[in-house]
Amino acid sequence: MPRPPLDGLIDDLYYLEGTPPYARLTLPPMPSAVLIVNLGAPFRISTDIETAEYADGCVVTMPTRALEFSYPPRTRSVGVHFKPWGLAPFLPMPAAELCNRPVTVEQVWGRPAVTELRDRLATADGPHEMLTLLEQELMRRLRETAGLGLVLHTSRVIAATTGGVAIGDLSVAAGVSSTHLAQRFKELIGVTPKRLARTYRFAATVFAINPAGPVDWADLAGDAGYFDQAHFGHEFRAFTGLTPTRYVEVRRRFLREHPGHALDGWPLPAD
Repeated sequence: MPRPPLDGLIDDLYYLEGTPPYARLTLPPMPSAVLIVNLGAPFRISTDIETAEYADGCVVTMPTRALEFSYPPRTRSVGVHFKPWGLAPFLPMPAAELCNRPVTVEQVWGRPAVTELRDRLATADGPHEMLTLLEQELMRRLRETAGLGLVLHTSRVIAATTGGVAIGDLSVAAGVSSTHLAQRFKELIGVTPKRLARTYRFAATVFAINPAGPVDWADLAGDAGYFDQAHFGHEFRAFTGLTPTRYVEVRRRFLREHPGHALDGWPLPAD
């Protein structure tokens, strides 16, 4: 766990090295943002708009659509999984400008700083030291961010209810207008409170699926608070590009071909 105050912004820091389970992986939207500092060969990210190559790494605010990552035969990187609001204190621009538009780390922190950081990481004495260096870099860059307290508090309520809270109640409880709350969310997370709630609900529903056994879709949809199976199916396609049954088939393929893999659970084979 990162030390305070980073622990209120970050879920984890990680080190990744080796051969990916698949050359291409689809990542459905999660209530999370990510920063990757790449130390190996470049990788590619495809959105529904474009495909771009990332040599130094990338920054991805909370997406609303699936992203496809294409990896080299061997990959090596360190990264940060941020809470949806956690990236804001490290961005020089509003998060809304980056919604579904991954950018290079250089575009966020500048070439000299990123070159120096990558050099220090590449020559570090093992993964533990690398993660310590990355944490120190984040502590150094942490800055006061207007409106973060409001967004953080409101987002935690959304997270605690897995998206089941009425958004209107949140703005009333916070003592601000729904318009003001939505503007702050778009500035600091990149999406509205309603979209964040949808993403938390969808993520919780997907994690409730056990792909190894039979799935009762009606029960699953009902327990998650969807109106009906049609509404649930529509959300599934909007988030993953797949029907629920096709999603489970792809998850089962991952389980079958790479049992116990560290990445199992969210990324999907795109090959």
